[in-house]
Amino acid sequence: MTRSAIHVLDLFAGAGGLTAGFREASKRFKSVAAVEMDLPAAASYAATFGADAVHATSIQDWLLSNEMPKRVDVIVGGPPCQGFSTLGKQEVEDDRNSLWKQYAETIRRVNPKFFVIENVAAFAKSPQFSEFSQEITAGSLKDYSFEHRILNSANFGAGQARKRAVLIGHHRDLPFPGFPPETHSPSSYRTVQEVLAGVPLAVDGVELPPDRHTEFMGRSFAGTFAVDELHLGRDYSQLSIDRFEAIPKGGNRFDLPEHLQARCWREHKTGSADVMGRLHWDKPSVTIRTEFFKPEKGRYLHPSAMRAITHLEAALLQGFPRSHRFVGSKTAIARQIGNAVPIPLGAAIGRQLAAQL
Repeated sequence: MTRSAIHVLDLFAGAGGLTAGFREASKRFKSVAAVEMDLPAAASYAATFGADAVHATSIQDWLLSNEMPKRVDVIVGGPPCQGFSTLGKQEVEDDRNSLWKQYAETIRRVNPKFFVIENVAAFAKSPQFSEFSQEITAGSLKDYSFEHRILNSANFGAGQARKRAVLIGHHRDLPFPGFPPETHSPSSYRTVQEVLAGVPLAVDGVELPPDRHTEFMGRSFAGTFAVDELHLGRDYSQLSIDRFEAIPKGGNRFDLPEHLQARCWREHKTGSADVMGRLHWDKPSVTIRTEFFKPEKGRYLHPSAMRAITHLEAALLQGFPRSHRFVGSKTAIARQIGNAVPIPLGAAIGRQLAAQL
């Protein structure tokens, strides 16, 4: 390590989206620990960035292990957000809602210069946000201050409109580093067509290459796979194909003739216009979630092909570099892709912090 290295602790690291963004921002960023309990995601992180810093366990068990890095300049991470997401039923008592406490405890123990928390936009209005703020103003983290803002990844060069709550904290002995300046406006947003340029309409198959296996934490997982190996489709039923063919450019389920509509669609003429929707070539994509391969979950149909977007296309829309490696089943990899912070947004935050360090 060089003297100018910036030591980063990545909590809830996933497959390493934030780490990838920070590495893109500056080679000075060095991961000294990455904590992730989902084993395929942790294996993907290890395959991409090296296994030495990976702790494939829950943050609770990691804190109990006392395996703290001796020096941390920046803590980054996004505690799981399902408990207070605006998608689906909100669960006030969801255990995942309390994981901010372990994040706060980590700040207290390692005393970083800065910390970054990213989460769904709804986090900023949650009880957990209020409790974290109280910990800053009058609790164990009173040596810190923070500011928060809702950032849209499309404003930072991602080919995807994804709004996230971003908290940037700093030790009170240091100035607030500021939020990254926006580099793109609606008139200059990167479009789906720009991001997917050169990706063939035809997929390379349905299944992952069967001859690849990785041993990780005493278990065997499929992989590793390069991003370009993930241009994989699904075995669609004839009904699904008929529906795809009936949905025009930019269309959705409301464009389907009645005989191709599901019963629930016939009975509910209102609701999301993104269901069974086609992405627009000339706009950024909608938020890439963990089930992007299911058109019934949102606007995930390819702009012109008769299929949903592939794992490759979703990874590119998230901004993953082609050098990234993935481990696990198709479902596990989709979860890793959808849960990641768009890499251009992470890079913008990383550049802002690097300028201060």
